[in-house]
Amino acid sequence: MPVIFNRKPEAARLTAAVSDLEEAVAARDGDRTGRAFGATMNSAQSASDAECHDAGPRLAALLPAFPPTGPRPMLAMAAGYCVERGADPLACAEPILDAVRRDLLDAAEFARRWTATGDELPVPDEESIDDAFLTRLGGDAYEATRLALAWCALERWQPPALAVLCRSTEVRRRHASDLLPLCRAVEALGRHDLKCLSYALAVLDDEPVIVLHRPTGTGFEIRIAGIGDNFQLHTLLAHVLVGGGHVPGTAPSPESVRLATSPEPARSESDAVATGSFELLAPDGTRIWNEGLPDDIPVVNGRRLLVLDDPSYGRTWNADRFFPDLPGRAELVRVLPPDETETWYAHTSPAA
Repeated sequence: MPVIFNRKPEAARLTAAVSDLEEAVAARDGDRTGRAFGATMNSAQSASDAECHDAGPRLAALLPAFPPTGPRPMLAMAAGYCVERGADPLACAEPILDAVRRDLLDAAEFARRWTATGDELPVPDEESIDDAFLTRLGGDAYEATRLALAWCALERWQPPALAVLCRSTEVRRRHASDLLPLCRAVEALGRHDLKCLSYALAVLDDEPVIVLHRPTGTGFEIRIAGIGDNFQLHTLLAHVLVGGGHVPGTAPSPESVRLATSPEPARSESDAVATGSFELLAPDGTRIWNEGLPDDIPVVNGRRLLVLDDPSYGRTWNADRFFPDLPGRAELVRVLPPDETETWYAHTSPAA
């Protein structure tokens, strides 16, 4: 059997590539950086979990050193991939989400300058960036290129952002409140699909909700966390209240509850079905849609206030959760005494 000397083990390729990339960036060697960057991208998917655990924070830490006109989203995706393989999301989050913030601001500035010319906003497409495209933005060429790339590459930031947001409550606590209004402002322009990012930024953690069950006249305080949409919320409210014997109805299946709460992420779509138990209503009687978010529940006197009524029609949905890597939780804190329940009902519409 031939012996090959001085050959790096296959499992060490990512570690070596990241080290080379760090050295190239520190030396400001553009050609070497390009080669090391390519080697890092090529070796990431075949790397071991241990290598990814080490490489994630190192790759994220390089993001501020990459120019805004460079392949930063790809570098962030590599760091996010490492988080998916076990790297610490908190250690990777700040460089990734700071870059997301910068590009959201730049995308908004792009839109401001573009619409000032009287034209409709363009579809984000890097291939459309040419001299005429950049001239519309004014300013120097570098700045115009930065704004155009932010506009066109914005959706590519979602996977690395979701990797850190969906795996750490602390990451969401530190960054979500700052990023959510920026994300929603750009999303409202109607040219980017940022639903996953805005939903992740809007996730409520350890949030107390006052829940009034109108058919029985009862009230409850329920603490929720990690719930990606109101389909998942609906299932967990039914699990807590119907399954717990507090209100009448048919409790959700054990499988639908497991899919909503399991720490083990789902890797494929299931055929499990959840059944609606309630009508979800705001205190003024308007419907809160299952397709929406727990963040849609209005705040009244410092507490989110949700009214449950009998469903107006039968409905079912796939029981998979919106974010496979984010387990949801709903816990009954207490059953409200009648006098407190009555006080909360006073804040609702009779039609609710």
